[in-house]
Amino acid sequence: MKTILIVEDEKNIRQGLKAMILRSGVPVEVILECNNGETALEIIKEQEIDMMFTDIRMPKMDGVELVRQMQSCEHVPLTVAISGYDDFSYAVEMLRKGIREYILKPIERQKITEILQTLNLEIEEKREKEQTNQEIGVQQIRYLLLSETLSEAEYEAFEKQYAGFFYPGEYIIFCQNSKKESLSKESSSIYLGDMESCDFYIVPVEEMAFFTNEQLTDRYVGISSRHKGVRSLKIAYQESLEARKRAFLQNKMQVHFEEKDSNIPEGLMREAAKLSIPSATVQRVQLLGTAHTEELEKCWKQLFTEAKRGRIHAAQFEECITDFINEGMKTYKNVSGLGIAALAECREIWKESCINVYEEKLMDAIMELHDNINYQYDTNRNTQKMKLAMEYIQENYANNLNMAVVSNHISMNYSLFSYSFKQYSGSNFVNYLKDIRMLKAKQLLEETDRKIFQISQDVGYDNEKHFMKLFKQTCGVSPTEYRKNMEQIETGNG
Repeated sequence: MKTILIVEDEKNIRQGLKAMILRSGVPVEVILECNNGETALEIIKEQEIDMMFTDIRMPKMDGVELVRQMQSCEHVPLTVAISGYDDFSYAVEMLRKGIREYILKPIERQKITEILQTLNLEIEEKREKEQTNQEIGVQQIRYLLLSETLSEAEYEAFEKQYAGFFYPGEYIIFCQNSKKESLSKESSSIYLGDMESCDFYIVPVEEMAFFTNEQLTDRYVGISSRHKGVRSLKIAYQESLEARKRAFLQNKMQVHFEEKDSNIPEGLMREAAKLSIPSATVQRVQLLGTAHTEELEKCWKQLFTEAKRGRIHAAQFEECITDFINEGMKTYKNVSGLGIAALAECREIWKESCINVYEEKLMDAIMELHDNINYQYDTNRNTQKMKLAMEYIQENYANNLNMAVVSNHISMNYSLFSYSFKQYSGSNFVNYLKDIRMLKAKQLLEETDRKIFQISQDVGYDNEKHFMKLFKQTCGVSPTEYRKNMEQIETGNG
């Protein structure tokens, strides 16, 4: 229970009743006190009171008159009358006017607890029902807004079922990007949730100034014109969405639907529209992964600049971006890395606050994909070149071979070759060449009678001593010892 009001002219009784309420075990957020019916009536008019305890006999306005007059208030609290034995006739009259309980003085603590528990349960059940009805009402409104066609019977059914839920007066709908945090709950606005990548609120006109001056000062929002009744909801919804997209493209905090776009010469509009036609989209896709990075950035900058100037309509802009993302993801679906995933996250254009924020997000995704395509293309091309390098080494290991000779043969920068060769083979060039030469040397020692200095030359070493030193470092024995060991193994096997 949120608020209880105690109306009693005797201070000791008020304080005693308050203490009983606090000890009852029923949670109460606020307990208000006053000593006459006039003050109580003003409180009930100004704020919502869940439950009221009122004495019958009080100065200025007694409990009977208080109960009678409060029936016209917007929120009528559940009321318990407190009286002495000689007030019974008054209590009967109050019961007829809707009080829920009647208790006698002196007040019993157990009786107060029982009443609080009973009425609190009733209040909670009522609030749950209202909440459920409100949630169902919101879903019905969403259905009305998103449905392409609605029958007269559907409109009539909604008006009949939710007459008490929907505003009797004028309202506006405003639309903001759905990434923004929710607005203050200190209003009677209806939050419709996320639709078409935007959040929508229905706000009574009397609260419009509060929202526009306090709640929406840091948001890029679209605001519909004034409307009244359920049948105008769809129009207001479409107006707010259109205004929101204009706010997005213009980098403007608030755009009202009634605001007119600036007059732009038809010729400029036609020229700008060329940037969003299918052939322009295809060109942007084809520029990905090429050496034309500056051209890629330039054609996107032109599109965003013209959109900000109002020369490309929201629908054209959205279609152009969507087609590019779909075609890009289809064309480069096999490209690994984060580029494709980041591009997919750019589908919901209107989730971002404004075009400047979205432009940065989209361009980051595009350039990441562009770099990934280039990298993978270069990687594949380097792989082919490394295979050619390996073949060349296998064929020319006996010659005076070094890294400069091989990198020139495959037309690759010396430093890039050094890095790429190690990445591909797992070894640096010098060790790789040495391993091949040692393998060939062992083969010659096992299968021929050629002398050591001849074998040294056969595998590319003019200096016999240098060859013998490398061989022993690699194999653990000298070439002569290796040959002798192989002969003994072969004889033993025989």
